[in-house]
Amino acid sequence: MLSQQTSIGTKWLATSAVALLACAGSAQAAVTTFAQSALQPTSVLYTDIIGGGIGDVVVMTGGGNANGAGNPSGRNDDGFSGPINFGFDFTFFGATYSSFYANNNGNISFGGGNSAYIPTGPTGASIPTISAWFGDVDTRNLDSGVLHLRQDANQTILTWLNVGYYNGAADKLNTFQMIVRGNDYAIPEGEGAIGFFWLAMPWEVTNTSTTAAVGFGDGAGNAVVLEGSNEPGLNTVVAFKKTWFTTDLDPVDPNPVPEPGTLALLGLGLAGLLAGRRKLS
Repeated sequence: MLSQQTSIGTKWLATSAVALLACAGSAQAAVTTFAQSALQPTSVLYTDIIGGGIGDVVVMTGGGNANGAGNPSGRNDDGFSGPINFGFDFTFFGATYSSFYANNNGNISFGGGNSAYIPTGPTGASIPTISAWFGDVDTRNLDSGVLHLRQDANQTILTWLNVGYYNGAADKLNTFQMIVRGNDYAIPEGEGAIGFFWLAMPWEVTNTSTTAAVGFGDGAGNAVVLEGSNEPGLNTVVAFKKTWFTTDLDPVDPNPVPEPGTLALLGLGLAGLLAGRRKLS
């Protein structure tokens, strides 16, 4: 087993390589942000609303430092699992995928596992990545929870339940959830194709980093990220919040204003109702 000092040094070397790769391909990148005002309060996870639990422990198949590949407990650092079949088609940044990789460090990716742990944002990953909380999650401590996976018809749910942080710390535990829906999912009003839910989020500082990030990246530097990503205090911004996104990665307004045509129809209906009442009076 590597000593803590050697382990940290290895992780920093890997981070430098990822950062250089990201910079090399980002000259023409387009990075946009979505406002913190898009986040809505919540005191529960999505699975608490629909029932049925959070699914099975994710057993890792590979990854970086202390990846725990094959360990049925799911405990690891910088591990990933995959490819995992969605059971449906999912389109992201113009490409359609039928499988994904579940990564311990708060995200899923396409085309390969993502062991990156320094939250340079989704643009810091060289593969397409969706990040509910891109931070250095470490679940090796027995007081930490692990990553869980639930797969419903046309919907996949990943839950990082009470997870610790690097290096093996569990004095603070974060809980967050990601929902990914197939292209054919019948989306209810006020929801979306992708959802993020966060409960208590007491940590963002780890032995390797001081910030975290939330959002989407295509692996080529193009990204959509939450305002405040890679800045101190993001954990307090997202704590006990939720948000849904369209297939275009726009936040969904939970209280949409009816279209003008709809308002006109409502007005005609109200006028008819009032006229009927006058006839009866």
